[in-house]
Amino acid sequence: MVDAARAAKMADRIKVIVAKTLERGIRDPRLGFVTITDVRVTGDLQHASIFFTVYGTDEERIDSAAALKSATGLVRREVGKNLTARLTPSIEFIPDGIPENAALIESLLTEAHLRDASIGSLKQNATYAGDEDPYVKPRDFAAEEDAAGFDDDANDDDSDDDAVYESKDDGGNS
Repeated sequence: MVDAARAAKMADRIKVIVAKTLERGIRDPRLGFVTITDVRVTGDLQHASIFFTVYGTDEERIDSAAALKSATGLVRREVGKNLTARLTPSIEFIPDGIPENAALIESLLTEAHLRDASIGSLKQNATYAGDEDPYVKPRDFAAEEDAAGFDDDANDDDSDDDAVYESKDDGGNS
């Protein structure tokens, strides 16, 4: 097995070579605005998968894919001349699904936004199923006693109690 770093470097080099070859070397009128998005090389450096996108309509994509398929030999020859490897990897052009995936993600985001808006309108008229604040809070005993009518503080008046004790004390000494 080859080092993964070497395979990554080779993939980057193949990407540059293929892009230059497509820009200068291929004169096929079917070839549209092609962008090489990624290159993946197998661990043994024997096969390179080249991912591409085409800017345009579906018909232009199909024509560009056919042009790339017919130019595979020319591209492989250029890769072999410019690559410092013992063997030239076989080449396969694969249409990249980035535009389709981006359109799918965009439609999913739009759908999520619409669902959020509909939930927001339901939220305005919503009421709680149970208590408004369902969390348990510590008991406030003083508030509960006040609500029940208990008044322990009225008997705690020190001036009344002292007067009673003073009269008892004064009465016994006289």
